[in-house]
Amino acid sequence: MATTASTTARTSLASVTLEVADPEAARRFYRAFGVDAHVHLRAAGTHPTGFRGFTLALTVSGPATVDAFVAAAVEAGATVLKPAAKSLWGYGGVVQAPDGTIWKIATSAKKDTGPATREIDEFVLLLGVEDVKATKQYYVGRGLTVAKSFGGKYAEFASAPAGAVKLALYKRTALAKDLGVPADGSGPRGIVLGSSAGDAFTDPDGFAWEAAAPPAPTPS
Repeated sequence: MATTASTTARTSLASVTLEVADPEAARRFYRAFGVDAHVHLRAAGTHPTGFRGFTLALTVSGPATVDAFVAAAVEAGATVLKPAAKSLWGYGGVVQAPDGTIWKIATSAKKDTGPATREIDEFVLLLGVEDVKATKQYYVGRGLTVAKSFGGKYAEFASAPAGAVKLALYKRTALAKDLGVPADGSGPRGIVLGSSAGDAFTDPDGFAWEAAAPPAPTPS
């Protein structure tokens, strides 16, 4: 049964920074993919191997829009990990960017009610963690508000302000299975989370937070 917390959030996930080997190449990919407005990029000297323990997810309006984003990603150089298909929860697919980041594009709709668009309804960072309950309580202690919680399987935090990145937790092994990749991985995460509260910390699963970066300038 889902539960809702009543505390007021003091912290929220304000930005996502991907650490990549070649920021310019990654920027070209994400621009072609259509998600460049949602991520920051920075150069990194060391890189993770295997599963990084997270996925970035786009929730969109319908299957045609899922297909459009998947096609744009593949055309720009992404690898398909799971072809877009119907599931119990709707319709979706999984791709891996050239920099190694895994993206899931999904909709709760199983039938199209309109043409494909390039609109993203929700942008979610899903962290794969060892103990969902413990990590959830850690984030509650840091001021995040729980929006949904399903025991030790899944937790989702309220995003504030409206339109901010949504943070969710999933069991690491279950997340890897859902994405179609082995759960093994080592090295740095390849991602840094921006805190709206402006403080730096590392969570129990090794995900680093820092003061949120200012919005990226709009390309001319």
